[in-house]
Amino acid sequence: MILEVVVAKVKTGQGAAYEDAFRQASPLIASIPGYVSHELQRCVETADQYVLLVRWETLEAHTVGFRQSAQYQEWKRLLHHFYDPFPAVEHYEEVSLTADSLNYGQPN
Repeated sequence: MILEVVVAKVKTGQGAAYEDAFRQASPLIASIPGYVSHELQRCVETADQYVLLVRWETLEAHTVGFRQSAQYQEWKRLLHHFYDPFPAVEHYEEVSLTADSLNYGQPN
């Protein structure tokens, strides 16, 4: 599983319009093979800042499947003009940590 993380700064005062456009764009990303889920969070401390978290089955589902699709072209049309500056997109993979591997409750 891959987690795509986008910290996006939206142009001042455009948050409500961005959220409306994002609602329209959401079905586009959800239609891509390898898509798992996504969520958009608004920052409490910084006005007009958001974090987008998208879960993909593989990195290629995002970088090839989505980015080379007709849906991405519509996604760009709906959302990219809101960003200032354009956000960095990063991908993360889970690090499996268990209580046993961390020696919780064990003396050092």
